[in-house]
Amino acid sequence: MKNLMLSLVATLLLSASCLTAADASVIHVITVKWKAETKPDQIEKVLSIVKSLPSQYPQFITRVWTNPIKKQVPEGYNHVIVMEFKSEDALKKYVDSPAQKKFYEVYMPLREESRTSDISN
Repeated sequence: MKNLMLSLVATLLLSASCLTAADASVIHVITVKWKAETKPDQIEKVLSIVKSLPSQYPQFITRVWTNPIKKQVPEGYNHVIVMEFKSEDALKKYVDSPAQKKFYEVYMPLREESRTSDISN
């Protein structure tokens, strides 16, 4: 009986840790190098759209940050966009979604290249 109880407790703890990991938010960091001809007002339009994503697509995105205080980025990269997703699953569902397409419609023509990192706890 004692072994059964220990086994049951271990299973419950493992299940709880798996649920916690699956529900952990994901930080998506985009480091951007704009095309040389990109103008400041075009960048502001991109930032305005990305800032609106949490209110328009709360099922995916909880927060967005666009004002870096300090950045150490490769030469030519001059902007950082950070998006917080509700979970890893939300990030996966965001790919090719109307939310991403709306962002990409304005962003991709102006972006020379970018690098992304996804981080969770």
